[in-house]
Amino acid sequence: MNSSEEEQIYSIALTMVPGIGHIGAKHLIDGMGNAVDIFRLRKEMPERIPEVSQRVVEALDCPQAVLRAEQEYEFIRKNRISCLSFHDEAYPSRLRECEDAPIVLFFKGNTDLNSLHILNMVGTRNATDYGTQICASFLRDLKALCPEVLVVSGLAYGIDIHAHREALANELPTVGVLAHGLDRIYPHVHRKTAVDMLEKGGLLTEFLSGTNPDRHNFVSRNRIVAGVCDATIVIESAEKGGSLITAELAEGYHRDCFAFPGRVNDEYSKGCNLLIRENRASLLLSAEDFVKAMGWEVSAHSAKVANVQRSLFLDLSEEEQKVIEILEKRGDLQINTLVVEADIPVQKMNTILFELEMKGVVRVLVGGMYQLL
Repeated sequence: MNSSEEEQIYSIALTMVPGIGHIGAKHLIDGMGNAVDIFRLRKEMPERIPEVSQRVVEALDCPQAVLRAEQEYEFIRKNRISCLSFHDEAYPSRLRECEDAPIVLFFKGNTDLNSLHILNMVGTRNATDYGTQICASFLRDLKALCPEVLVVSGLAYGIDIHAHREALANELPTVGVLAHGLDRIYPHVHRKTAVDMLEKGGLLTEFLSGTNPDRHNFVSRNRIVAGVCDATIVIESAEKGGSLITAELAEGYHRDCFAFPGRVNDEYSKGCNLLIRENRASLLLSAEDFVKAMGWEVSAHSAKVANVQRSLFLDLSEEEQKVIEILEKRGDLQINTLVVEADIPVQKMNTILFELEMKGVVRVLVGGMYQLL
């Protein structure tokens, strides 16, 4: 067993230790460096992380968690599932910025979870013709305007499944975030769509095999739907529902949120109208509106021209060039991610980004994301 496999197994085990939680697990990884040392050097932990209690040290003496993690690793290996631990390069970088991000994700599919542009589309399970028509027209137009967008949703009834199917129809990659393990598909009637998504997109979950789609898992799932994306789009929603929870989570993660309006008396437009009225979501009428609001309207050709112009006409320092190369490769990023990727202290990164703004190379988007011009 190599070190990468060990880290994945112990990362899985850490999720099963009672009393730790997502935030606590990340704190331990930051303090100890990796999941393997959290278990093997747990007795030394109070010296490295003084605020850790003896209760946590004792809880980590948990051989049954390691055994279950080994069993899960065998399952994902046999089924060609990717195990993404928190510091893996393939782990969604946008989600990593969220305080309550899971330390392990399981992914089966064929797409980049760090794509340049990622959005989620959510809404009621009782989609009307109005909602399904919006899904179809929005994604058709979006494909023409910004053809490399990754579309995320929850594979549920209603707006979710229509978003996935319309993305596939328009040859856009689409990922379903599940509220259960990858040993099943819920609802079962969406199995064919889920299988089709594996060719251009995939299925993502934080849950181990054998996990049932229990009610509380859907709320947990929604934070991943919100966290992996640049923006949340609510198409239809009643005054209460999972899509409003996703919108609230997106707002908490400082992500953009949009909603399509509806008639004031329509039951499944009340939630969208409420989001717009309370300024918790921007009113959305078209794919063109969305692309402009997100600053995604620059074509690939224009981007290449801009790259040439930067290299020809700007006097850039080595570190400025490094930041630009990261943004070219990874797309829009927040400063914390840039600090990690470039290995540049945050104070110096602030100065670099300010200089690049003054030179007209980058701009700040809503939510503190930096984008190349």
